[in-house]
Amino acid sequence: MFGTIFNTVMIIAGSIIGGLFKKGIKDEYQDILMQAMGFAAVALGINAITQHLPDSKYPILFIVSLALGGLLGQSINLELRFNKLVNKFSKSNLAEGLSTAILLFCIGSLSILGPVEAALNKNYTYLLTNGMLDGITSIVLASTFGFGIAAAAIVLFVWQGSIYLFAKVMESAINTDLINEITIVGGILILSSGLSILGIKKFKTLNLLPSLLIPPIVIYVIHVFGLRF
Repeated sequence: MFGTIFNTVMIIAGSIIGGLFKKGIKDEYQDILMQAMGFAAVALGINAITQHLPDSKYPILFIVSLALGGLLGQSINLELRFNKLVNKFSKSNLAEGLSTAILLFCIGSLSILGPVEAALNKNYTYLLTNGMLDGITSIVLASTFGFGIAAAAIVLFVWQGSIYLFAKVMESAINTDLINEITIVGGILILSSGLSILGIKKFKTLNLLPSLLIPPIVIYVIHVFGLRF
């Protein structure tokens, strides 16, 4: 868990630094930083999709995942619950920034592969690299949305910790196909978040979050029962 702890600390440190910068930044500069974050999220989302979709062995799985996950998320209304929770502590647009931060920090090859490599091979390279990148990203996000971005570190710790424990217990169940499918769905969610930040359209990205649970379930069933997708 050393790599995950390092990753978590880097986000908290970056959020503190960025939060201090925010106090001295004029509104027009905060606006341009917000636009920069929006474009960055769009670019990262597109990159994840285009990089992993050609290698997908289950080309319609991401569509099924988004549909089923979206229905589940909407029935729970994760977006509304999340916004209400965040707004109890902040009246700014922190909810939008925090949801973007959670997606950027948690949904990516390094953040998913890292805990797996740490659990199976005691290789912390991915997590240390991811920690440095997340630290820099959190500085920019916090300088736009404030100290509250640090809360994403808690989600990241739980996310990577869960993957680490899952990899320890279910070593044979972890494969590149699973990581590939999760990354495709995650890339779409990051793209959605970026478009929302840019104000192009406000998507209920958090209501689509359960989509990430569908690929592991489907791939597990396929492997256990020897089904063809």
